[in-house]
Amino acid sequence: MKRYDLVIVGGGTSGCACAYIAAKLGLKVLLVEKNSFLGGSITASLVIPAMKTSDNSINNDFFNKLYEELDNIKGAITYIDGNKGWFNPELTKIVLDKMLCEVNVEILFESRIEKIEENLLSYIVTICGDNILSSFKNLLEPIETKYLIDATGDAKICEFLNCEFLEKKLQPTNLRFIMSGVNTKEFSQWIMEFDKDRNVSTCCEFNGNIYLSTAYTWDNNVNWALKPLFKRAIDDGVITEEDSNYFQIFSVAGTPDSIAFNCPRLLDNSLNPYIEGRASILRLSNFCKKYLKGFENSYISSIANSLGIRVSNRVKGKYLYTAEDLRTGKKFEHPVVISNYPIDVHSNKKDQSTLEKVYQEYQLPIESLMVKDNLFVIGRCISADFEAQAALRIIPSCFSMGEGLAKFLYLNHGA
Repeated sequence: MKRYDLVIVGGGTSGCACAYIAAKLGLKVLLVEKNSFLGGSITASLVIPAMKTSDNSINNDFFNKLYEELDNIKGAITYIDGNKGWFNPELTKIVLDKMLCEVNVEILFESRIEKIEENLLSYIVTICGDNILSSFKNLLEPIETKYLIDATGDAKICEFLNCEFLEKKLQPTNLRFIMSGVNTKEFSQWIMEFDKDRNVSTCCEFNGNIYLSTAYTWDNNVNWALKPLFKRAIDDGVITEEDSNYFQIFSVAGTPDSIAFNCPRLLDNSLNPYIEGRASILRLSNFCKKYLKGFENSYISSIANSLGIRVSNRVKGKYLYTAEDLRTGKKFEHPVVISNYPIDVHSNKKDQSTLEKVYQEYQLPIESLMVKDNLFVIGRCISADFEAQAALRIIPSCFSMGEGLAKFLYLNHGA
């Protein structure tokens, strides 16, 4: 029977960070991923750019290495606000493969957990390969691991093991997409003149390419410059009012004619969110081509494979991290995250989304990743209440969770 120090289920942001750092420290690591590529929210859900967090954040080795490798192939930039998280999602797939292979992480793509047996000091895990190339040996040989890490994003392993869950509360999901063929120079000049609010519309030049960002929502708490254009498009029947509920766009590193969309935001828990989302994407693309300068010859070049999910299952761990801990900046002996990202709660109702600023840095303790003996959870399904999770779910914090856990396990491996 093969034996590992860590089996990590889920090769998304937190899972990749945990696998890379643990293997680099000398632990034997197996990473099990349901897709045919790594990167999770960045690559499968097109969640770019990563949101900016505290300048005093910790456990940044993985993030910095990822940025360095992407920068070498023109797949990352640092935006004018100092945010290093502007990644190219396709190049991120390639770089993650390279990084994890260089530190000898064993990776099983298109695979899932079929069976788990709990022993006193380890887990026996049986993995099923879904790829047709492995169909001749559908069930792989059981393996033993000292530590089992749930990085699935939906706490699938904790669910498998009948762990205790917190009350389920949801936020709306997104189905993101990218448009290419955009004249970004023309669009940037137009939007910077059309919208004078530099808290909404920004632009810079990097390596001779234009990078930009702008936004609109149907909420009335901001005097959105794009509001009359969205109203006209609704009146013209180009989009629906629901399509206009949330609109945010960013340039894509290394692709000067591409724009990434943090929308459509899907307002209900439909049985067919992908069908409804793709229909909305077509309408929004037509809106851009008709009403935004520089989009006249643009086209949809990519639609996310997976929904952008802000919150799903949350596991009850050794310590339940609360919004009160976050707001008061409570200190812990073993923090894995330091951040100041706001409490960001999206609503499916007009004027009810909230973005609550945090006026000091806060810490997430390692105990919020501990579920039971040798079982840990990282990513958006950690042991945190609904509001606290809404601040901790961003990509840099997930990187830090994964890295912080890897370092903790390395230090305690012989204990």
